[in-house]
Amino acid sequence: MRVCNLLIGVMMLLVVSCTQSVERLPVMGRSQLVEREVNGKTVLDTIPHTIADFKFLNQDSSWVTNQTLEGKIYVADFFFTSCPSICPIMKSQLIRIYKEFEGEDDLRLVSYSIDPQFDTVGVLREYAQRLGVSSDRWHFLTGDQDEIYELGESSYMVTAAEDESAPGGFLHSGAFLLIDKERRVRGVYDGTVEEQVNTLMGDIRVLLKEYVN
Repeated sequence: MRVCNLLIGVMMLLVVSCTQSVERLPVMGRSQLVEREVNGKTVLDTIPHTIADFKFLNQDSSWVTNQTLEGKIYVADFFFTSCPSICPIMKSQLIRIYKEFEGEDDLRLVSYSIDPQFDTVGVLREYAQRLGVSSDRWHFLTGDQDEIYELGESSYMVTAAEDESAPGGFLHSGAFLLIDKERRVRGVYDGTVEEQVNTLMGDIRVLLKEYVN
């Protein structure tokens, strides 16, 4: 009987260990196959989809690049400050994340304006102040509109476009994207749905655990 109990205990530990080891988020996006030479033979390497290099100004007139976010995971979204439709909902959900992870230094929030002509540094600064958030944890970015749109489409896999028929004159995604420390997309969530954001917050914890030890 004692041997049976011992075996059951070992099996339970193995199950728990296996469960913990597979609790990893998928790597999302369009991977590429690249040829390389190894010992005179051509082999194929799978290169995961990553966020391209970018350089935009934040609400403090500071340049923000991939290097700024090096060693951090972050949640990205695309918005504009005068948006009358989904953006206020999205920002209320991002504030939930901001407050939930207040003491987590490895997490950042990054919001790209899709209306940079209106959303100047000064406008973004006032917007951040109204939300009561700090630029060392949440970057609101502005810059060249075409570059922002291209980055959204090719790297973050979201759409943004001027559309006179859309509320506020712009059509854009309400997605939140979870990005890891290697600039890979690890999750996509509907930023207007509270349950989806709850899932995102759980996935943030899972992703942070990947970098422990």
